[in-house]
Amino acid sequence: MQKIVLASNNKGKLAEFQQLFAPLGVELINQGALGVGECEEPYFTFLENALTKARFASQATGLPAIADDSGLVVPALGGAPGVLSARYAQTQGGEKSDSANNAYLLKALENIADRRGFYVACLVFVRHADDPCPIVAQAFWSGEIAREARGEYGFGYDPYFYLPDLGKTAAELLPEQKNSISHRGQALQKLLAELKAYV
Repeated sequence: MQKIVLASNNKGKLAEFQQLFAPLGVELINQGALGVGECEEPYFTFLENALTKARFASQATGLPAIADDSGLVVPALGGAPGVLSARYAQTQGGEKSDSANNAYLLKALENIADRRGFYVACLVFVRHADDPCPIVAQAFWSGEIAREARGEYGFGYDPYFYLPDLGKTAAELLPEQKNSISHRGQALQKLLAELKAYV
């Protein structure tokens, strides 16, 4: 079985990825289990940050690596929270938490009629740290920012990420349903299709 390091210390993300990669005969290993710490994410695009994280994990472990960078983009806010989605409130002097991020997002949209938004997921696979031709898969999930939280599943902005076609927020979807249609689910399927040729 081929080993690939996941450039993340998020256990939930590891479990989600492992389930999808198992049929390929690939063993995904969390970078933390190999003693690799967090990588800096200094860039303004999801692609640059994901590529940096993948190269960092591969360099530290000597293994092929997969990284993802994802977040929420609200055009009416100039693209914010964007790559700062996980620490949106923190950048404004608040705490780093889902509740603080959501509160800050709602405040920023208080007097704005256009509440459209979309999630972005960018996944990058590198065969080695200096791979000149990484595999990149990117996907989007469109919705609107609700004024009130609904649902008990998901994380991050999911309770406020309203899907008009379904009449539900992302947090009201069962995990299996969310994973089949979400930005990360779509990007993973694209990446898996590319990886099959490599593996």
